[in-house]
Amino acid sequence: MYKQYFNFSENPFSIAPDPHFMYMSARHQEGLAHLLYGINEGGGFVALTGEVGTGKTTICHCLLQDLPKHVDIAMILNPKMNALELLATICDELSIDYNTSQPSLKNLVDALNQYLLIAHAKGRRTVLLIDEAQNLSMEVLEQIRLLTNLETSKSKLLQIILVGQPELQWLLRKQELRQLNQRITARYHLLPLSLAETREYIRHRLYVCNGDTELFKATAIKKVYQYSSGIPRIINILCDRALLGAYAHNARVITPSIIDAAARETLAPFLGSRSRKILLLTLLLLSCVAFGLFYYKDMDHLVRLASTIEPVKQLSEPSVVMAAAKNTPPVETPPPIAVVAIQPAKAAEKFDDWLANPDLTLSAGIENALRVWGQSPPVSGRADCTSVQKQGFICVSGSATWKDLISMRRPVILEFTSTDQSKRYLLMTGIKQRQAIFQHGREVSFPVADVLRYWNGRYLIIWHSPFPNVQAIYPGQTSDDVFWLRQQLTANDGVDEQVSDPRFFDSGLLKRVKAFQLQHHLTEDGIAGTRTLFYLDNLTSSPNSPRLIIAD
Repeated sequence: MYKQYFNFSENPFSIAPDPHFMYMSARHQEGLAHLLYGINEGGGFVALTGEVGTGKTTICHCLLQDLPKHVDIAMILNPKMNALELLATICDELSIDYNTSQPSLKNLVDALNQYLLIAHAKGRRTVLLIDEAQNLSMEVLEQIRLLTNLETSKSKLLQIILVGQPELQWLLRKQELRQLNQRITARYHLLPLSLAETREYIRHRLYVCNGDTELFKATAIKKVYQYSSGIPRIINILCDRALLGAYAHNARVITPSIIDAAARETLAPFLGSRSRKILLLTLLLLSCVAFGLFYYKDMDHLVRLASTIEPVKQLSEPSVVMAAAKNTPPVETPPPIAVVAIQPAKAAEKFDDWLANPDLTLSAGIENALRVWGQSPPVSGRADCTSVQKQGFICVSGSATWKDLISMRRPVILEFTSTDQSKRYLLMTGIKQRQAIFQHGREVSFPVADVLRYWNGRYLIIWHSPFPNVQAIYPGQTSDDVFWLRQQLTANDGVDEQVSDPRFFDSGLLKRVKAFQLQHHLTEDGIAGTRTLFYLDNLTSSPNSPRLIIAD
């Protein structure tokens, strides 16, 4: 969506493990070196661990690109399987023939052993790499350990690399896996990036896609680091959403405020400092109410208890006690406290759930647009571009970027592709505080970033032309329409040509029309057609014409 806006050759912050974008920090270089060591030296296991999103899978893909020519590799990406399924998957990865109708552990192991012996005789090395290894069951881990028993008198036939989250470390420490743990010859734990590495990581990815390496301000990068803790996947998510937000608001640099907004939209369940404050205040209020109820209930109990106590007879100075009692104000029972039931906040509507509504048709969108113009929808039949022409309106439709759409400053019907690939249509009437405002029976709003995820670039605008009967103004034509055309162009380019007949469409006017069309990404044919007339009318349209409300 924003690739063309920032002149990127490709998306710089995709979360796909693309080795082309791999930033080899010192940590990643060391992790890759451990894997290559395990492959070249042979024997035992190699374990690579790291937190979610630190780049383990990307290192594995880099490894595939750097594999020595004499190495064959079987890569298991989903290890949630039993021992029989694992062995069958290994054979499939290495193209080993086996009896698929009646596979058994013995048959699979025998077929694998035969393959490994032949490969070893040819001077080839075979590697088994298992990603997400923390999901392996105890049964499967034991079977994997037994695979290392496939060996000659001098070397192991199969090198095994386990890649997983920190839970893999805890799993291997179990007493029943001590034999496997003892066979790990190389271990490496991948840590997140530092602040300096985060800065280089962002600039590296921007450089790879031919972008401006200074697109993110230094203060914005610090914000990215604070929110992500240096985890590359979260950095990618934040930066991608920040670029989308900048594109939606015509920003050319990424500032800390844009990063804050991106974090609220993508990491809200985890960050949401404002939500935490509200929650703490709510809990504090509830605690105060509960304490107050307990306190007053207890006081009332004490007052009733005091009234049943007999006066003390044996006092050395009764006059003093009586004087104190006389000066003590009577205890008043406090009025009851009105307990206010706190209603839970209504959950915010999600845009993708809203798009599931089958009533979001093009006809409904046109009806809403007519209401914005103060017109009533057709009494009978569906509202469409043919029916609105009878009311003096013209449908202007096409494809546009978000930036161009905002520049039109008109209520616009957007076309969306929902999750089930159905087409949905919504009338957008404004943008306020990074929220797109829509009209469909009532006013609803959603984050612009969520809207852009589903908008397919198509739009339709209901427009009341200043010349309802005029479809286009052509070169060589003489009319009052040509005179209006000159006035509109002068309002745009400031050029007030002195011509003998301003009502005549001459060659000079033709050049100005083409220049205007080029400026607004229209077809440069020199003919003032519907779309060109629409853009020109936007310059000085009547104040009574509905406009797209921009309050950002």
